[in-house]
Amino acid sequence: MNIGVCYFPEHWPREDWEEQVAQMAEAGIEYVRMGEFAWSRYEPEPGTYDLEWLETAVDLIGDHGMQAVLCTPTATPPKWLTDEHPSILPEEQDGTTVEFGGRRHYCFNSPVYRQESTRITEVLAEHFADHDAVAGWQTDNEYGCHGTTRCYCDDCATAFREWLRERYDGIEDLNEKWGNAFWSQEYTSFEAVDPPRHTAAGHHPARMLDYYRFASDSVVEFNREQCEVLRAVNDDWFVTHNEMNLFGTIDAYDLGDDLDFMSWDSYPTGHVQHASGTGEDPDHLRAGDPDLVGLNHAIFRDAADGDFWVMEQQPGGVNWPPQPTQPGEGAMALWAHHASAYGAETVSYFRWQRCDMGQEQYHAGLRAQDGSPDRGYHDATRAAAELEGLADELDGSHREARVALLHDYENLWGFDIEPASVDFDGWEHLLTYYAALRRHGIAVDVVPTDADLSGYDAVVGPGLYFASEALADSLEAVARDGGEVLVTARSGVKNECNRLRPTLPGPLTDVVGATVEQYEGFPGDAAPTVEYRGDRYEFRTWGEWLDADTAETLATHETGPASGTAAITRNDAGAGGVTYLGVWPSEDLATAVVGDFLDDAGVPTTRPLPDGVRLQRRGGLTWVCNFTSDQVYAVAPADATWHLGGKTVDQFDVAVTDAPPSDLRVNVE
Repeated sequence: MNIGVCYFPEHWPREDWEEQVAQMAEAGIEYVRMGEFAWSRYEPEPGTYDLEWLETAVDLIGDHGMQAVLCTPTATPPKWLTDEHPSILPEEQDGTTVEFGGRRHYCFNSPVYRQESTRITEVLAEHFADHDAVAGWQTDNEYGCHGTTRCYCDDCATAFREWLRERYDGIEDLNEKWGNAFWSQEYTSFEAVDPPRHTAAGHHPARMLDYYRFASDSVVEFNREQCEVLRAVNDDWFVTHNEMNLFGTIDAYDLGDDLDFMSWDSYPTGHVQHASGTGEDPDHLRAGDPDLVGLNHAIFRDAADGDFWVMEQQPGGVNWPPQPTQPGEGAMALWAHHASAYGAETVSYFRWQRCDMGQEQYHAGLRAQDGSPDRGYHDATRAAAELEGLADELDGSHREARVALLHDYENLWGFDIEPASVDFDGWEHLLTYYAALRRHGIAVDVVPTDADLSGYDAVVGPGLYFASEALADSLEAVARDGGEVLVTARSGVKNECNRLRPTLPGPLTDVVGATVEQYEGFPGDAAPTVEYRGDRYEFRTWGEWLDADTAETLATHETGPASGTAAITRNDAGAGGVTYLGVWPSEDLATAVVGDFLDDAGVPTTRPLPDGVRLQRRGGLTWVCNFTSDQVYAVAPADATWHLGGKTVDQFDVAVTDAPPSDLRVNVE
């Protein structure tokens, strides 16, 4: 469990480097990431290279006992390259060219840019091939950031047509499977198919879905080319890439197939503002939402081989959210512990020193622009020392989850293309169930829908929009073998070409034991209710009227034309069962249903945890993470040992014990 930092030596006078690097080592830093935006310094003119400055910085890092993580610089092609080859610039959906002057100004499908990216990657890799201080590489930086996954230029049009040729057995096959008889959208050849550029009305959902698939595949292919170059030069290097909060335009599972592990960039007080708005609990503006952060940890941990890094950890106030709130006292150490408890091998703070130029001057660093220690520095040094002290106490894998949460990027794309209800957000729906599970103190693996589910006692599938026959068989097998399955609203709705199934929930109908008769959406100020096991609960956004066939009705609608119809059902299937939750539940309804579901599955739980307090188990230790401004009390068995802190956990703080989560009681004397 290491602490790292992101460093930009090219931003500072050379005479400062020695002192800066020495201070990093003194702070307990183990890894230093560099070079993701430095192409113009690596190659100031075409074919003229200057790598001496970076080599000097890497030498200093090695001399002080640390290791360097270098980056391919392809997120920022230099001006001379865009001037020489303007075709590499991407085009937005309305035809606007994304010009030089920011970052991520390139098209993934530009043949010229593919060639140039491979060339600069080879030059860098070969130069540092034998440098002992280089541990590994980050490819590019934040693929798809600023809405750049999907380009609509002529190079993308050519690549998309080729992608379609490989997927369909001729243009008539495409017309039939897409359903192009609608609105006279039939094509006479693949050459006639363009990217879904600006149009007067909504695009055909099948065309959009395939373009989303194609764009994600393009990024994966671009990344694969760089991975292959790096590994060909030195296969001892690790290769990773840093993705972002709830980032849905690139399939992280496909991307992770080519990486040794995934990384992501964690900015809790910024992410919660974008996810939920600033009107949430004030504690969110000081520490973020532990479930939002935790869901990202889980996705990127499970997207590769079970390890992950936080490549950029928030170090203080940042420049891009609506409000640059300052983290609570201790929160920046709490975040490092929280990530490490999820299995992060390294938490790397962004950045070492606040920059006094360019577009990120209002982004804090561990040190202020004058070089003095800032608030984040003290938290980072504290976290480094505490994690080092805990490392010897770990005794095995962090993977102890008995519950899987299914997550599929194509489902997100389907909801994005046709939300049906303006407030239906696929990420928020997924987070509803992740939070409900974590509220019960259990470990959760977030896995793709084609994962092997045989080792889990309980599986939750929120919004399985494109559920297939294979997935239905997999879920039935879990239940048949004694496990419990929870499937939620808007499952089994569409086939692989984004066309409605004749009966909902499609392939899941038999195992669910019920069908969807009607559905409706609700505005934010509506308060529809259901009666669940004798109690009344509200729900939101989406409700389905179910016709229970072989299933038992657990909840019924109480309001509107759905009144009296089934809202939640459970179907016996072998030794286990399948629950179908046909509404988007409020927090208390989600807590109740998920709690009963986990009890049926025999999964040990805690009493529901307070908002903002979460437990996480790794290698025989349990972290009690307090994301609130209140003191909390965690009562452990008498024979438990506190390895960090104790029963009283201060605001925005953490304590660590060897007691398992199910043996802890939080805020219960």
